[in-house]
Amino acid sequence: QVQLVESGGGLVQAGGSLRLSCVASESIFSINDMGWYRQAPGKQRELVARISSGGSTNYAESMKGRFTISRDNAKNTMYLQMSVLKPEDTAVYYCNGRMGVNYYWGQGTQVTVSS
Repeated sequence: QVQLVESGGGLVQAGGSLRLSCVASESIFSINDMGWYRQAPGKQRELVARISSGGSTNYAESMKGRFTISRDNAKNTMYLQMSVLKPEDTAVYYCNGRMGVNYYWGQGTQVTVSS
């Protein structure tokens, strides 16, 4: 079973940047695709961005141009570079990985954007 561990969250002012990391317990070559999701208080978890094993990416509309997802297979790590952060980006950000029909989640990392 794959374990995913997120890091890099924190408190940042509006307009600032953060980079989240997600480290997998095994080679991400074996993970079909990975993604970032977020959940704000009182709201459903939503897609932020996904990246395939081949490097193809897709983003939620509101994140396009501000967030960049990437993966470093040699380090078993996926990243989310977030810039021009807004207070509405405040949420717990979760790492997700798909292997076949199985999905795995990290424990989440809190991102708080102050106005």
